[in-house]
Amino acid sequence: MKPRVGQMLASTVDTTTVVVVRAPGGDLEITCGGAVMTEPDQMEAATTGIPDPEQMGGSRLGKRYADDGLGVELLCTKAGEGSLAANGVPLSLKGPKPLPASD
Repeated sequence: MKPRVGQMLASTVDTTTVVVVRAPGGDLEITCGGAVMTEPDQMEAATTGIPDPEQMGGSRLGKRYADDGLGVELLCTKAGEGSLAANGVPLSLKGPKPLPASD
């Protein structure tokens, strides 16, 4: 799948939903809990995924998950039990940017 900025994705194994904030130009497989994520309007057509117990570390509401090497960033809009990954690479929690000093 070729993700696009602003696209909503939902997990097929738990309640996690995300919005794509930054996406590379090519194809990318975004997963949650080891199962491929789909667009929410396609959930009826998608088969229920089977979670991978090793990829059930959880996702946190309002947090950004990113991988600079792949050029992807996701914003979690609904938390769940599955961990987010792109092309099999776990996405790390992105920390806040430090504010400049006001000396």
